[in-house]
Amino acid sequence: MAKKIVIIEGHPDPAGGHLCGALADAYAEGAMEAGHAVRRIRIASLEFALLRSQADFQHGEVPDSLKPASEAVLAADHIVFIFPLWLGTMPALVKGFLEQIFRPGIAFAYGHGGFPKKLLAGKSARLVVTMGMPAFLYRWYFGAHALRGMERNILNFVGIKPVRETLLGNVEGVDESVRKGWIQAMRELGGRAD
Repeated sequence: MAKKIVIIEGHPDPAGGHLCGALADAYAEGAMEAGHAVRRIRIASLEFALLRSQADFQHGEVPDSLKPASEAVLAADHIVFIFPLWLGTMPALVKGFLEQIFRPGIAFAYGHGGFPKKLLAGKSARLVVTMGMPAFLYRWYFGAHALRGMERNILNFVGIKPVRETLLGNVEGVDESVRKGWIQAMRELGGRAD
């Protein structure tokens, strides 16, 4: 069955030419070849302010520059996040983007007893994270804490699950054949909308 997929490329460098972009391209190609509908969002190309108050988060509007992205996420069946690991977690621009579009009334609703209503239930996600360190080290020694936080504290909080992950480590130290393997793997995941 064809799915509506949103690929959110979270590398903060607007110049492009990064592995994250190549991975997003491959996933999109595989998904479109399989008949899935694909929307792309490059966070680095968007202009938006960071939230600075609880009042703005709870009662403010999604900025006009992010309304198409918010609408795409709401319409999606599957969301793919692709970003580099910076200081052990997602780049600040990715977190700022999520804070803007996952507002109360859009992604969740405050409920009784402190338990929110999950307004994005029924959607799945894949996290694709590139990093300089070996991926097994990030998982084993650091416990992949940023991924756990994004999965449990952000995505599951708004109802998105299952959340699958792909960690690509030592990205500066691998040869071209390994990179080509990663690109092919992304193309295959796109074809399966996984």
